[in-house]
Amino acid sequence: MRLLHTSDWHLGRSFHRENLLDAQGRVLDHLVETIRSEAVDVVVVAGDLYDRALPPVDAVRLFDRTLARIHATGARAVLISGNHDSMARMSFATDLIDASGIHMRSSMEGVGSPVVIDDEHGPVAFYGIPYLEPEIARHHWGLSERGHPAALGHAMELVRADLAQRPGARSVVLSHAFVTGGEPCDSERDISVGGASHVPRSLYDGVDYAALGHLHGRQTLSGAVRYSGSPLAYSFSEEHQVKGYWIVDLDASGLAGAEFVRAPVPRPLARIRGRIDDLLSDPDQERFTDHWLQITLTDPRRPAQPMDRLRERFPHALVLDFDPEGGAPEHRPVTARITGRDERAVVADFVEWARGAPVSEEERALVDTAVEEVRLQEGAR
Repeated sequence: MRLLHTSDWHLGRSFHRENLLDAQGRVLDHLVETIRSEAVDVVVVAGDLYDRALPPVDAVRLFDRTLARIHATGARAVLISGNHDSMARMSFATDLIDASGIHMRSSMEGVGSPVVIDDEHGPVAFYGIPYLEPEIARHHWGLSERGHPAALGHAMELVRADLAQRPGARSVVLSHAFVTGGEPCDSERDISVGGASHVPRSLYDGVDYAALGHLHGRQTLSGAVRYSGSPLAYSFSEEHQVKGYWIVDLDASGLAGAEFVRAPVPRPLARIRGRIDDLLSDPDQERFTDHWLQITLTDPRRPAQPMDRLRERFPHALVLDFDPEGGAPEHRPVTARITGRDERAVVADFVEWARGAPVSEEERALVDTAVEEVRLQEGAR
């Protein structure tokens, strides 16, 4: 049996106000083509299908089209909800959808009840463990301990109890969690509860393959325990990550191998830094003109209209930071710098610091008017 392991689509997400739906659509086009070209039997999607519990309509339409196209390839699909998804909404009409060969597992009631799919070697049991909010899981199952290890540990006990009743069956677990040893990045939502956000990799011992979701970089924690990562980059911390999906083969005895297939990159990311004049004149920076960019300026003083100037050369610059060479010249607390000073002088100093040029006479007149208006209002109270 051949599997395609993917996760963390985050449909409907934006990237620093850039709409990603077209890029997500192109990546999912590639995913469907890969299912056909690699003769995939079962697609496993390990959570965070959407970016939020109430996704935008266009994201729902893209998800709907993608499931229909996966079904049209002849492959089956098993999906779970992640911490960005609504568990209740994603479990809607699952019994009806099951009949089509698309199996959504998004409830605690279904943990331990597998989707069983046969191949020439016999049955493979697919156990879906959606993201488990620890306190909800604790009350649902009557657990005495708190935290992710207790919730997911109990879920795996249910999996093993069912698997023990299926001698000879191979097993695949889908799980959305932060497993110890995984490397996080900036785009993942923090799921820590009381300091217990991590779960040990040993929880998945004894299953033939654990398809993990939540962390956005592809990672191999062991031969049988892997993160596929997100198929697109969702933060600049993912600048150097290779995006795609795992193709996993099961033979009669279990895991036979795994190979990573790269997804297309609609627009690369980069982080660059330097003085604004150097960035605008250096010919080596030309290679970044088609990138989404996070730019850090190191000029001693903040340049005037920096983003407008930068976007003339780098039209896809999205984030601008300042890290002056030598650090900020003034380290005294703000209160110490403004106590006893005239309001006009404080405003003028701020404008000069922020823009790198003194206030004009016209601006000074506006500040004078504003200060007088404030004083008149305060005097009338």
